[in-house]
Amino acid sequence: MSSPLSTPYRTLFDNVKKASRHIANLDPLLVGQVLEELAKSLVAQSPRILAANRLDLDLMNSSDPKYDRLRLTKARIESMASDLLKIASLPSPLARQFSESVLDNGLRLSKITIPIGVIGFIYEARPNVTIDVFALCLKSGNGCILKGASDAAHSNQLLFFLILKALAQFNIDTGFVQLLPTERSATSELLNASQFVDVIIPRGGRELIDFVKVNSRVPVIETGAGVVHLYFDKDGDTQKGSDLILNSKTRKVSACNSLDSLLIHKSRLTDLPALVNKLIPFNVLLYCAPEAAATLRLFYPEHLLLDLEETSNATEYLSYGMTINLVEDVEQAVEHINYFTARNSEAIVTENQTTARYFQTQVDAAVVYVNAATGFTDGAQFGLGAEVGISTQKLHASGPMGLQELTSYKWLVNGEGQIRT
Repeated sequence: MSSPLSTPYRTLFDNVKKASRHIANLDPLLVGQVLEELAKSLVAQSPRILAANRLDLDLMNSSDPKYDRLRLTKARIESMASDLLKIASLPSPLARQFSESVLDNGLRLSKITIPIGVIGFIYEARPNVTIDVFALCLKSGNGCILKGASDAAHSNQLLFFLILKALAQFNIDTGFVQLLPTERSATSELLNASQFVDVIIPRGGRELIDFVKVNSRVPVIETGAGVVHLYFDKDGDTQKGSDLILNSKTRKVSACNSLDSLLIHKSRLTDLPALVNKLIPFNVLLYCAPEAAATLRLFYPEHLLLDLEETSNATEYLSYGMTINLVEDVEQAVEHINYFTARNSEAIVTENQTTARYFQTQVDAAVVYVNAATGFTDGAQFGLGAEVGISTQKLHASGPMGLQELTSYKWLVNGEGQIRT
């Protein structure tokens, strides 16, 4: 995809770029006041937000994995407001000095953080993204172009209205943040806006992410999608394993950090029923290797036991489904994970610290857990206030992306007339 921008979009993107240059200069206290006002507004306007969200939900099949991502509740709105207050309380990530030095020729060098510039976000469902990324962009001094999907149109439009209202209350130019129409043509325009947009961050399923990567002329930070594994080691504690499998799989199945694949050391095969029996009330489908299926046959409902299919191990389920494979040792577990991982979140259950260190060192993922649930991969949980996504690549960031990850840096060089010979 490579086409010239239409005049309306060229003007819109240019205005965002110009307006974004002033955001980094806002008084941090003023930024905090805007976020606090928006937090109050979310709570006060909960009935309206829920009504708008219901219009979106009514147009989506409740069995769609995106349904839970789309759904807002009073508790989720209050959580969004709480995240805003957390972001408001965090120190500004801007103008932080990384290093300072003086060269032999007398030049004084320092490296400081700056905003990335203008960031485009393309996302499915997830109306909370509208609030989260606005707040993080405002706090980090970045322009913000939002491209939500049609499935969350009513929710996003109302939330964006509340954003504009909060900014206007403090006489802040609203031009640095824009919500694009839901039409696909708007996506095409954004992907071609390399003159005005510094980076695009897609949040959604594998299909959306791959489409953006292939078609964007703007640099892309890949986020979100991931086949998540938990390896139960020969030295694993059964009670810990059972609790962590339950929580990682069932807490929120539509999340990209939910468990998709259980690997178990072959010597602990007899512990498998105890590890998965808490999944029965949730009707979790288990796609099992033959030995695992044979072991579970008398302990797990027959209709929930399925054979591994060709694509099972590469599937991000986003539902109550999970694979089970046996491995010879931690080395084979790591090899399996590194083959199928999307570099999001991976976990091991073990009481052997040498094995744990090996696993954390060798597994290629943004977040690697020892004896903890994978659901903690989240900006708010990591103390970042919120996140714009979980980067599954290594340039420019890896893992939950908060304020610091929305900055770049520049060198400041001060001299007294030095010339290079």
